[in-house]
This record gives sequence, structure tokens and C-alpha cells, in this order.
Amino acid sequence: MGPRWKGKEAEAKALADPISKIVSELQSSLLHSNSQGILSGCSVLLGVDTEQTKLLNHACFGRPIIAAEKDKQWFQFSLEEAFYLCYALNCLKVVGEGNIVKDNNQLWDYMVSTRETFPAFYKAYSHLRMKNWVVRSGSQYGVDFVAYRHHPSLVHSEYAVLVSAEVEGNACSRLKVWSDMHCTLRLCGSVAKTLLVLHINDNGKIPRSPSCLESYVVEERTVTRWNPEQCREDKNQVQKYTL
Repeated sequence: MGPRWKGKEAEAKALADPISKIVSELQSSLLHSNSQGILSGCSVLLGVDTEQTKLLNHACFGRPIIAAEKDKQWFQFSLEEAFYLCYALNCLKVVGEGNIVKDNNQLWDYMVSTRETFPAFYKAYSHLRMKNWVVRSGSQYGVDFVAYRHHPSLVHSEYAVLVSAEVEGNACSRLKVWSDMHCTLRLCGSVAKTLLVLHINDNGKIPRSPSCLESYVVEERTVTRWNPEQCREDKNQVQKYTL
């Protein structure tokens, strides 16, 4: 299933302004302003100016939230988004209690303690982001992420992404039962998306620090429904053999 562009000029616009360029501009802007996010439970909050608001929206990082301040726009980042900006792009700092900046190891410890599946989910998120896919939450489709070829205003999401991994030796139970697989594939088909399963192999590494990510291996698998109408032999050929 190929990309479904929104309009005749959408593909040309995307080619003229690639995601890699947009992310690079965001990275430069955040570095220049020495941006600092604030830890807030399972998310990170960041106040930005008008220019950075446009860049964050264009690069599809975080979600704008309503605030009383008129001269500043606030964004809410998921744990994966915030750590990607901090660790992979090195353009954001995050402060915790006492307004103290956390280094990458401290931030990693916090996020792993907040959600034990964070290492696998972050590896899946960064794997797609580094390939210049736009990655957003897939909760409305019953999956972990959805992946867009470019900004959602230009193209529909192409993949519904499920993360498969083992956490402390316990394998993820999703898609282990045929009925789960069937329901997920039917849902993906009804919204014109391909199911992409990312299996994360940690190679036995204990997630004590973000350096363990270098040992993680990502295995990509696309899963589609078998359509008997598309797989039948040519009718004329069948008739020939049955005469």
C-alpha cells in the first residue's frame, strides 16, 4: 500500500521540503535558544516562541496545549519524543525537581522507572524517526504508533505500528492469539494502513543506561490479510484445465 497524498500538489510540496530538513532546522533553533523542558509525570512540557511553535508543528514533535501566557506557546512531549530530542538530536535539556537539569543517564533512569517498556518503545520510535518517518501516537487505532511519510496535512499515515518485545523475560502477549491478529488486521485494513510489527531484541542487555540501545536490534515485519480474490488463478486458465 503506497502513500495516499492529500491533494494534487501534496507530493511536490513534500519533496520540496523534506522532513530531514525541517528536523534539522528545529534542532538548530532549540540549540540556539538553549531550550529546557520540564518533567511532568509521563510527559515533558516546553515553552517556545512563535518561530519554534511553527517548527515543532511542522516537524510533528509534541502537542500544543492551552495556557494563559500569550507570549509563549506550551508543548507536551511524550517520553519517547522528549528523549529523542535530548539524546538523539542533543538539542533539548530537561529539568526535574529543584529546577536541576538531568543528564541523559538520569533522564533515562526516570523514564525507565516511570514505564518499564520505555527502552523498547523508544528504540522503535527512534528507529522510525531516524528513517525520516513522522511518528505519532496510534492509540486511536489500537496500536502503539502511526507512521507518516511527511506531515499529516499532506499525506495519510501509511503504517500502523505495534512494538513487540520482551520485558524482564516476559514476552508481549499482543498478536499471540489468532483472534487478536485478525481484529488488528481488519482494523488496519478498514483505515487503509499496513500493520508494521517492530520486534525489539535487547540481546540480553539490562537497560541501566541509554548506551544499551546500541545493542538492541530492530526486526521489521509487515503483516497483511490474505485476499483470496487477488490470489486466484486466471479463470481462463482454470477452465482450460477442467475441460
